[in-house]
Amino acid sequence: MRTFGAVLQALREHAGLSREEFGDRVGFSKHTVASVELGRRMPDVVLVERGEEATGNTGALRKSFPKLARQPGLAAWFRQWAALEQMAITLYTYECRLIPGLLQTEAYARTLFTYQLPPLDDEQIEAQWVARAERQRLLRERPNTAFGFILEEHLFRRCTGGEDVTRELIEHVLEIADLRNVEIQIMPTVQKTHAGLDGPMQLLETPDTQRFAYCEGQESGQFIADPKVVSMLQMRYARMRSQALTLTDSMSLLQRMRGEL
Repeated sequence: MRTFGAVLQALREHAGLSREEFGDRVGFSKHTVASVELGRRMPDVVLVERGEEATGNTGALRKSFPKLARQPGLAAWFRQWAALEQMAITLYTYECRLIPGLLQTEAYARTLFTYQLPPLDDEQIEAQWVARAERQRLLRERPNTAFGFILEEHLFRRCTGGEDVTRELIEHVLEIADLRNVEIQIMPTVQKTHAGLDGPMQLLETPDTQRFAYCEGQESGQFIADPKVVSMLQMRYARMRSQALTLTDSMSLLQRMRGEL
């Protein structure tokens, strides 16, 4: 990533562009450009493609970008979606299996990694946590992106990792819910049916109003670009928002569960 960033900076400067000018051309802030150039942030495909146009179409960025996609810690089927997350203006998630990666604490995540089969060694566990922690920066570094989560109540009731891990997890989720750009709703177990029974889903919208969806299963993930399918999933998510607890009631339920531990 540092090498890619250095190449990007050299091409930008050769084109006579400041970071702000380059950012205006590719649709990203000068701070994002700086983070990519310094190797602190994974570039996404949109920045690469627009960056090529802004720097003379040398092909250097386009040819080197696929090598970056092989970073450890992210599953191969998830990388395309992870790149889009970096630029999304809305990102909505419904989860019924486990707490989404963007909301996990380190202790909760390491519990999942430790019991994964086939077993992971210490280096692999560390790489997965580093990648997950990097993704979590999105919540605070993209204050203009709207994040929404609908989580099944039983995800907390399971007490994955034990009571201490769950208590810390609930406190962390309550803290994240205080961010102005984040909405978290709980789907209570007393809700006998709802629009998301077919499984988890993620929905996002890009700055140029393109909408995509992502559904993940056992060792696989489906990236969905078909507008009709995305529209159907958006309809289901919208219905779930009305079927889940309100934002206030969701926080009250989490606080009660924390007190019960």
